[in-house]
Formats: sequence, C-alpha cells, structure tokens
Amino acid sequence: MEASDARQLTSDPIWNAAESIPWVGPQLAAFGTVSASADELLSGAILPLATAAKDVSFDALRPVGGRIDASSLANLAEPASDAETRAREAAHNVEGIDRTPLVGIAASAVDKTGELLDQSATAIDTLAGASRLLPEMLGQDGERNYLLLVQNNAEWRSLGGIAGTAILLHTDQGGVSLLDTQSAGAIVRDLREPVTTLPDEVVDIYGTRPGRYFHNLTQIPDFSIDGPLAREMYRTKTGLNVDGVIAIDPVLLSYVLEATGPVTLPSGEQLNAGNAARILMNEVYFRYSDPSAQDAFFAAASGSVFQALLDGRGSAPSLISALYRAGEQHRLLMWSADPADQAIIADSTVAGPLPVTDDRTARFGVYLNDGTGSKMSYYVKPEVAIEWGSCQPPATTGQRSLTLSLTLTNDAPSDAATSLPTYITGEGAYGTAPGTAKVVGNLYLPEGFELVSSAVSNGANFDDATFQGRRVLTFGVDLTPQASSRITVEVRAMTKATEAEAYITPTADSALDPIVRTSCDPPRSGSATLG
Repeated sequence: MEASDARQLTSDPIWNAAESIPWVGPQLAAFGTVSASADELLSGAILPLATAAKDVSFDALRPVGGRIDASSLANLAEPASDAETRAREAAHNVEGIDRTPLVGIAASAVDKTGELLDQSATAIDTLAGASRLLPEMLGQDGERNYLLLVQNNAEWRSLGGIAGTAILLHTDQGGVSLLDTQSAGAIVRDLREPVTTLPDEVVDIYGTRPGRYFHNLTQIPDFSIDGPLAREMYRTKTGLNVDGVIAIDPVLLSYVLEATGPVTLPSGEQLNAGNAARILMNEVYFRYSDPSAQDAFFAAASGSVFQALLDGRGSAPSLISALYRAGEQHRLLMWSADPADQAIIADSTVAGPLPVTDDRTARFGVYLNDGTGSKMSYYVKPEVAIEWGSCQPPATTGQRSLTLSLTLTNDAPSDAATSLPTYITGEGAYGTAPGTAKVVGNLYLPEGFELVSSAVSNGANFDDATFQGRRVLTFGVDLTPQASSRITVEVRAMTKATEAEAYITPTADSALDPIVRTSCDPPRSGSATLG
C-alpha cells in the first residue's frame, strides 16, 4: 500500500513539473523512479507470486519414503517466470538512474533500493528456474540418471577440488535412489587417450589432463565443459549415458547436515555440520593411508548424508536454504544433457560459468590448482582484494583502473614434512618437497580490460593465453610452511563499470567467501578481501 501511494504521489503533474527544477529536480526524479520500481516489485511481482503460492507448502518437498513430490512446485513455474521479468525490469530502471547529481538521502535511497531489487530479482529467478527444472529432474516425465561428483577442496581444482568420488543418482516419478559409486581412479583406469578432442584454448592452458583424468575435470573453470567430459568418461567406463552431472563439495554437505542433523557412519562415528569438512578433507588421511580405504570412507559419508535427505530429515525450507547458500558460493554446480533444462541452468549460479564483465560490473576469475599431487591445499589460505584506482561518476564512460592482489599463505606447521601424513604432503612424488604446497593459478582478466602490470613476489613470470575472449595469466608458486607469496595485477579500460567482483576457487574453509566485491561509486571507493 505504501509503495503504491508513493508511486501515485511521485507521478502527479506537480511532482513531474518539479523534476525540471535545477538541483532539486534530479532528487525528485530519482525518488519517482525508486517509488515506481518498488511498487512494480511489490504489486507486479511479489504479490501475484505470493497469491499463486498461497496453496503451496514447501515442506511438501521434503522426501517421504525416498520420494519427493514436486507437483505443487510445478504450478509456480509460470507466475514465478512473470514475476522474475517484472522484478528484473524494476531493478534495471533503478540501475539506470544517473547518480551524479544525487546527494544525501536521495543517493542512499537509490543505492539501497537497487541492492534490494537485485536481490529480489535473483531470488525470484532462482524460484522460477527451480519450479521448471526440479520436476523434470525428478523424473516426472520418465526415468533419469545423474552423475554426482563429490569434489575434494583439500586438493584444489579451479572450481573447487579434485572429483574424487562419483555417485549415480536415479530418479523416477519423484523417487530418488543411489545406484552406484565409483572412485575417480576406477573410472579412468583403462583410459589412455582424452575422451574427446579438447579445444585448442583449453589445451594451451590446461593440456589434455581434463579429458584424461577424472580428478582434473573441474580444472577448466566452466562447468558447461566439465559436465559433458564427466558424462563421457562415465559412459566410457560403464556404457551408461547419464542425463546430467552435478558437483558438490564437503562444505555443501556440512550445510545439509545443519538441516538434517548428524548422521552415523558405518564406522559408528557421527558426521555433523561442525566436523564434516574437517574429517572429509583432512582427518581421513591421518586415519587411513590406503587410498582404497579413503575412497570407501568418502563413499560411505556421502551416501549417509544423502540417505538422511531421502529419509526426510530436516524441514524443506532449511534444506532449500542450505542448497541455495551452497549455490551462491559456487559449491553446487549442475549441467544437463537436455538442451531445454540446460538453458534454464545456464542463467543461474549453479551453471558454474566463467566470470562475465558487463557495463556495470568488471569480473575477475582467480582459479587455483594444486601442483603438489597431494592434499596440501587444505593448509593454503588465499586472500584476495580488489580495488579501484580511479573512479568517474556512475553511468559515465571513463578511464577506470582496477588492481587485484592475491596473497597465498601456507599455514601448515613448520614441521609439516614429518608431522603430516605422506598422503597429505605427497612425499615429493611430483618433485615438490614434503610440506611445501605448489599452487598453479590462473587469473582471468575482465573482458575489455587491458593489462597494465603484473607481478609475483617470488619473481616468477606469467604464461599468457586467451580463453573464450578473456586474457588468462598463469603463474606458479612454491610455498614452504608458514611462507606467503603475493600476486598483483592492474588492469584498465574505458568503461561505465563501477562495481567489481572476483570469482575465487571455493576452499575447504566455509568462512572464506568465494566471491569478493567492491564498489567505485564516488565519493566512495574501497576494497574487499577474501580472508
């Protein structure tokens, strides 16, 4: 009601005439646009969607007897899609306001409203996509099979960690079952050549490893490439063409455990939200030296968590919140072999896309890979900061510069060479001294920005390549226990962008957000740090 009244007030002839008054006019015009956009969000998007959802109980999505009834969610597909369109339009209108003449409360109101509209549009978009996609994935129109990859962030790959375990999920009319579990080693044991011809751009940066080794699938920071590679490797091993590929990590499992409560493993111990990541990515190597025993432990742990889900433990809202949180942190990735389903996924964060720079936001990619051949990534802490070096008024094209700095620190104990298990240190198997962590990083520069300078504190050089229109700088550092290295790059462009983000490899530490943001809105400027 208040939004509608404000819209009427700011759209009458007297208000419109006042918008032409110098200095005062732009403030009034901004309030008018904000009021109209807020009313559009509430009256045109949220209210109709809430009306459509009034008979929908999201707790009905909780599995019962291993079956999920998503029919009620399907009824929201059309109203959610309409609401998302209206919410995006409202957000776009506020985004287009010229902030240059705004002062005080007017500038603050525009900024806060813009953030709220963006967040609302993203949330509605997520609901719209899920309401169209989930019933299909659950097999409402026929059986489906999905390959679930469990990444291990203790050994970094660009999108998280090595794909160590693969679980086959089968769905049929809402029923979900776990049919098969394979270790990464077993899947590629007889593989001698890449399962497909990789693009030259991929080979230039990553070689052919992502097409030959299951562990290296997510080394390419684009899950629309990784998913088909995983599918083909699994087909080569089993003869089965899965309908899609999903990737998760132990941190996501910890979020799910917050909703379901602890699970009891075959060993008798409990896995809970507080210990899951630590046990699965570190302690397991202190307990078991045999990789086959480690694989069995991972499979049992992952299976136990999913069984808790299928048993209906935890409320549907809490589970949805856990998965949404993981998706926002790029810890939940999806690819579908069905073009219609993939079109829905492609517009969401779970698509695992490369960072895209637009008129508003410049985006880096900071992708980290383990070069030790071990689990030393668990001990390496990345700190990422991005900072604008020059700012012009928003909505104005001007010369803007950005500096990204990455500090990598090996927090392993000083006696790591002898105090840590050999499976964690690698024992020098690939030429890196025990206790030292070798990190190979790929910095994806924002599209349209030119490189001004780049440096690594150890004096190393960068390899230079291009991937899907982005310049990629590759570096390598060896970090002895308690040592750090710093990498900096500066870029610049003629652009309207006043926001900047960096997508960073998700680590084993849930406290480190894999997305860093900063703003260049005068008179404000700043930096943001991962760490």
